[in-house]
Amino acid sequence: MHAFDHASHATRGARNYQEDTAVVWPGADQSAPAAAPTNGNAQPLVAVLADGMGGHAGGALASRMACESFIKAYAANTLPEKERLVEALRAANDAIAATVTSNPMLNGMGSTLVGVVFGKHGVEWVSVGDSPLLLYRRGEIALLNEDHSLAPELDRMAAAGKITAEEARKDPRRHMLRSAVTGEDIDMVDLSRKPLQVEAGDYIILASDGLQTLEHGEIERVVTAYAADGPNAVASALIRAVEAVRDAHQDNATVVVVRALDATA
Repeated sequence: MHAFDHASHATRGARNYQEDTAVVWPGADQSAPAAAPTNGNAQPLVAVLADGMGGHAGGALASRMACESFIKAYAANTLPEKERLVEALRAANDAIAATVTSNPMLNGMGSTLVGVVFGKHGVEWVSVGDSPLLLYRRGEIALLNEDHSLAPELDRMAAAGKITAEEARKDPRRHMLRSAVTGEDIDMVDLSRKPLQVEAGDYIILASDGLQTLEHGEIERVVTAYAADGPNAVASALIRAVEAVRDAHQDNATVVVVRALDATA
């Protein structure tokens, strides 16, 4: 069983408001490891990140409700892990539905969501939308979850020669979502097929799509440069790198960085 330490950093980017929310449970000091109890039944660490949409007030409310409802439902449930994650997602979706029903002015609000459990069997997740979940291991970065935006479809069209790679990259529809947590039926859900076995020194990164201002190789370079200094250093460096691009249209960017420590008895 691994223990984990974690940290979170965010930037509003070019916006004057923040629609991202990130929550880690149990809510201990983010610089401290999530310790395993001595009875052998380690309490899992749960991280959830949501990127809201629906305007300043609606997006911020949707992402906060999604995260809080997800954590509350997960903590109150004792189902097997996969079912527990699905029920937590359902609770987040139901919370947004109830809010829109009680206040129709908020119709259209919603969020992405990526929820991750770091438990005794490994790392498991559920995600909706385009907030990436990344694994960093021995100098390389890999995307763990599905991207529910139009970006993969455009890239497939480019690979098939229907459009150029440059057209795919610059297409204004690239960030349009094919699935989101809006209180209605969720069109696409990515659920881990089996627990991911982690190694000491691995980093798992939850992020909003604002991190994608950085190219894949740049994210890899930043994590490599700061990996030995811990998750707070990695999270801070990633956000500084996003801000250093000075994109005039920079979206909110949030990262939750979790590091696997040495296995515990």
